[in-house]
Amino acid sequence: MGGRGASSGISNKGKKYGSEYNTILQDGNIKFVTKTDRTSETLMETMTPGRVYVTVGGNDLLSIMYFDTSNKRVKSIDLDHQHKKMQPHTHHGYIHFENDGPKGASNLTTEKNG
Repeated sequence: MGGRGASSGISNKGKKYGSEYNTILQDGNIKFVTKTDRTSETLMETMTPGRVYVTVGGNDLLSIMYFDTSNKRVKSIDLDHQHKKMQPHTHHGYIHFENDGPKGASNLTTEKNG
């Protein structure tokens, strides 16, 4: 878990893969993680195909990130803040909003791909 750089082992900021987040719980392919500090890069890639990360801050769930079989982020659900009056909300794509609609995000749906 190292922001942008899972495939190379080093992030854009020169940090070693796995140094920016700590695992607090793992259940199967789902990892609950916390940032090692405020400046930790967002999770963009993983070394485990199909991984799901849940970012935790204190006692709060902050976000859920889904990764594809190519180890790239494909969707993130932000639980801790609003986006255009939507809370929680979903962003689609590797670059946070590349496959989103005009609002830059969408409400949660009950559909698997929503």
